[in-house]
Amino acid sequence: MEDTKVTLTEKEIPTAWYNIQPDLPVPQAPPLHPGTGQPIGPPDLLPLFPMSLILQEVSQERFIDIPEEVQQIYRLWRPTPLHRAHRLEKALDTPARIYYKYEGVSPAGSHKPNTAVAQAYYNKKEGTKRLTTETGAGQWGSALAMACTFFGLECKVYMVKVSYHQKPYRRSMMEAWGAQVVPSPSLDTQAGRNVLAQDPDSPGSLGIAISEAAEDAAPREDTHYSLGSVLNHVLLHQTIIGEEAQKQMEKAGDYPDIVVGCVGGGSNFSGLAFPFIRDRLKAGKKTRFIAVEPEACPSLTRGLYTYDFGDTAETSPLLKMHTLGHTFIPPGIHAGGLRYHGMAPLVCLLHDQKVIEAVAYHQNAVFNAAVTFARAEGTIPAPETAHAIRAVIDEAMACKASGERKTILFNCSGHGLLDMAAYDAYLAGRLEDYAYPKEKVEEALAHLPRR
Repeated sequence: MEDTKVTLTEKEIPTAWYNIQPDLPVPQAPPLHPGTGQPIGPPDLLPLFPMSLILQEVSQERFIDIPEEVQQIYRLWRPTPLHRAHRLEKALDTPARIYYKYEGVSPAGSHKPNTAVAQAYYNKKEGTKRLTTETGAGQWGSALAMACTFFGLECKVYMVKVSYHQKPYRRSMMEAWGAQVVPSPSLDTQAGRNVLAQDPDSPGSLGIAISEAAEDAAPREDTHYSLGSVLNHVLLHQTIIGEEAQKQMEKAGDYPDIVVGCVGGGSNFSGLAFPFIRDRLKAGKKTRFIAVEPEACPSLTRGLYTYDFGDTAETSPLLKMHTLGHTFIPPGIHAGGLRYHGMAPLVCLLHDQKVIEAVAYHQNAVFNAAVTFARAEGTIPAPETAHAIRAVIDEAMACKASGERKTILFNCSGHGLLDMAAYDAYLAGRLEDYAYPKEKVEEALAHLPRR
């Protein structure tokens, strides 16, 4: 049997992030001011972000050097391994070759520290004392809590309430790293109080939690806001995944015909896919790219491509993206990291230009794939990653039907060891599939900003 793991040496870790913006097929639509509707400039973002990250947000440099201080921390877990999933291939009896980049080896258990460490570094360098953020399933919140403790920053996390109760041990992780964690919507902000006044039992959403974290940060000179997905600079930092994967695929003597990743805000899919998309845009490669989302929150597959607020309270810049409406509150599926009403503008542009495809699944089909993967490969994946695995298995079975021997690469972006309540529900037959909430989406879309 061929090798099942492809590794890099520490000296082979990439020293620059890849910025896809110069290679886009069409220019990206600018973010707009929430009050004036006009394109925003760096001064508009200074209450929330350090200037270094604002400049990365709009940069047209193809590669941006990774600071040595960030590289040093990356070396705690990078390079991450690339695995050939021989056992899964055998279980599926497929001619497809399946590889996965395993980001679950980070101390926080996911891909999120790739940007959390970078954001904490740039904030510390510019004198920030405290960061606020939102988190869904807790993968992002725990990563930022860890990064803040590395750089001596305070951290406050607004955790979507349904996940706060579903995943208490992710909250414990954040608190172990010194963060303060509150369920969102909370009484700590006006945005949270407004939601609770209308619905005291609100399960929360990432849009609400973003509103709370931004409101907390904006008026304080010592505080900045930190976002775990969606924005350009966040996707930029994640491209170390794909840059490593390219070197590893070359060592394996292979190249992907299909690249797959789950999408909520878009960071882990982009981190793996963007360097390979560069090969398609600049070198004519024919690779397919599949973004996978939950049927309960299908922004790419069912949302409108238009300008919308990134948060529920309508305080964030307007972004051109696929959206279900900023007031939409998704059902409480266990893939909490995928419960966002919108999507990264860069991912949306590439979808609109037909560079990437998108599919959506119900969570029972997703957990069926997760269990299949766990029983073959041993690793228990996070519910978010399990969405990607569902698509990978479907593509592998299509290869079986056609006899084609395609190479499939996906991002295993986190482990599921703190998501066992979801597995309990699935194995006991208690996991609910939520139908596409058409009426709720239509109601939310009615509140789109008028331009």
